[in-house]
Amino acid sequence: QVQLVESGGGLVQAGGSLRLSCAASGRTLSAYALAWFRQAPGKEREFVAGIGGSWNSGRTYYADSVKGRFTISRDNAKNTVYLEMNSLKPEDTAVYYCAARNNVGILTIPKYDYWGQGTQVTVSS
Repeated sequence: QVQLVESGGGLVQAGGSLRLSCAASGRTLSAYALAWFRQAPGKEREFVAGIGGSWNSGRTYYADSVKGRFTISRDNAKNTVYLEMNSLKPEDTAVYYCAARNNVGILTIPKYDYWGQGTQVTVSS
């Protein structure tokens, strides 16, 4: 079993930055695809960014809405995935979830095997 714990959320002004972390335990995730999703009130959970497993050369993929502003990375030694968020906008406000999939390939739909509990990100205008 894999446990994922997110941290780093908070309140930030528009144009600011935050760095989210997701620490995994229970299994080494180097071969897993990892992703960040977000869900705003009254909306469906949406894909934000993903990074492939080691057999996929850690390939990254981003939603168009965050491309150029967010960066996903992973530290396999620490079993942790990060989401660096810059130039934040009020529309980025949501609960952010990390997810892991026992496959090297990234999915942009929420069909992942493991999920964290989420961390709130609020961007004020």
